[in-house]
Amino acid sequence: MLHSRLRPLPRRHAPLSSSPSAPPPDFQVEEPVDDESPEDLFGAFLPHLFPDDAPSFHGDPGQHLLYSSPRYGELEIMVPSYPQQSKNRSEEIAAGLPRTDGKVNEVEEGRKLFAHFLWSAAMVVADGVEKADHLSSLGQLDSDTAMWKITGESVLELGAGAALPSVVSALAQASTVTVTDHPSSPAFAGAIAFNVDHNLRKSSSFTNVNIQPHEWGTLDSDPWAIEHKGTFTRIIAADCYWMRGQHENLVRTMTWFLAPGGKVWVVAGFHTGRAIVAGFFETAVSMGLEIERIHERDLNPTTDDGQEVRRDWVPEREGEGPESRRRWCVIALLKRKGE
Repeated sequence: MLHSRLRPLPRRHAPLSSSPSAPPPDFQVEEPVDDESPEDLFGAFLPHLFPDDAPSFHGDPGQHLLYSSPRYGELEIMVPSYPQQSKNRSEEIAAGLPRTDGKVNEVEEGRKLFAHFLWSAAMVVADGVEKADHLSSLGQLDSDTAMWKITGESVLELGAGAALPSVVSALAQASTVTVTDHPSSPAFAGAIAFNVDHNLRKSSSFTNVNIQPHEWGTLDSDPWAIEHKGTFTRIIAADCYWMRGQHENLVRTMTWFLAPGGKVWVVAGFHTGRAIVAGFFETAVSMGLEIERIHERDLNPTTDDGQEVRRDWVPEREGEGPESRRRWCVIALLKRKGE
């Protein structure tokens, strides 16, 4: 099972702060540290105790997780901190209130991004890239796995959060990887930088990795976006779809950065409902993208020979309850219409 690859590392903590963003990563190991806490151990065994349950996200804000990669070994992934981790709860509440001057409250905007988790959709992308890299090295790449081949591609991850897909793309020898998230994202307080530096430092990857704040839809007004228009051959967008009002901005951003012949990987869980994901696809098609491949994947079991369990994508599935919906995600490959 995909989510059984994760286990928590001994807890670390950052000094609490009343600053308007998540504190910088000045981590100290709590004393004493003998092993994982009982809560962590229990959480690690939940996938085995309840095999039919598939969590949409993993980890606690600021926690470090060990991701056991079949291809690249054990990767340490820092989950972004929760915005405004203050000692005083009243300070935290006040920090999230609307500003009296009418300006955007960056702390509250950061919370809305839900970057302070590792999402299962990110693990699906990582799994696909790993499999493609492995089978390609053996000369056994099949048509289903070929969509994930990343070697030599220029990669852009949107709404990256903990950036696991970007790390794995670099390990799979993408030519360049650019990790982006909203400028208010708590992931920029140290999680992205740690995950990239820690996991690539000792690897044989020569991939150039860049970390760049970017707000979807702000294209003509962003010098970085203008400079990199049409330069990415692979765009990753994993679980970026729960804000229906951002669908047009997200598609606009995808089409802006997509290189001729490039592809967009869309992976989305149904934890906010199937209809909102279907709405994104409708928006994407109406704005000039085309669905090249699409299917649903069961996040839990594999077949006896280790293959994924898949089924056709449908915008509506009669009789689907919350528990059943949680264990499935949709995987799609998009391209520009007519290419």
